[in-house]
Amino acid sequence: MTTHQVSVSAESYTATLFAWAGYDVSVQYGANQPEYDLVVTRGDQFLKVSVKGSQDGGWILASKYLQNGDYHGAIDLWLKNHTNKTIFSLVQLESVDFQSIFPRVYLATPIEIAEHLKNVRGGCGLTNLKEKHEWKNGVAKGTVDAVPDHWRFSKERIEVLMKV
Repeated sequence: MTTHQVSVSAESYTATLFAWAGYDVSVQYGANQPEYDLVVTRGDQFLKVSVKGSQDGGWILASKYLQNGDYHGAIDLWLKNHTNKTIFSLVQLESVDFQSIFPRVYLATPIEIAEHLKNVRGGCGLTNLKEKHEWKNGVAKGTVDAVPDHWRFSKERIEVLMKV
């Protein structure tokens, strides 16, 4: 798939899951709107959702802020650009068979993502989030970093995030 097709697939799949979970979903009009792609509501509760799709096992998030190898500083700058009512839907299409396997979807707040990014690679940090990565060399040799299981898309996870 092209980058555009990955983005469209991720956004529409996220909207489908939220609707299936019983939430109203509004889609922003126009490409590449700032901060968020969807708004999900139930009653007076709402979340702004920024959708990130990937077909390579990771999501590039804070790389544009990286200067002089300061990963933690780049992550802090990335975090400052997001509000507390915005969450991320991280949709992974790697190893997804169109006929039989659904994309894996994770929901996380910017703060959760920033904390995770700072702790990966043996605490040295990284500006891109990897679904699962085993470090074979470098400062984190022998360690495995993975997206936390509790980030998996579920009705329970949505309810937790609605209360943030």
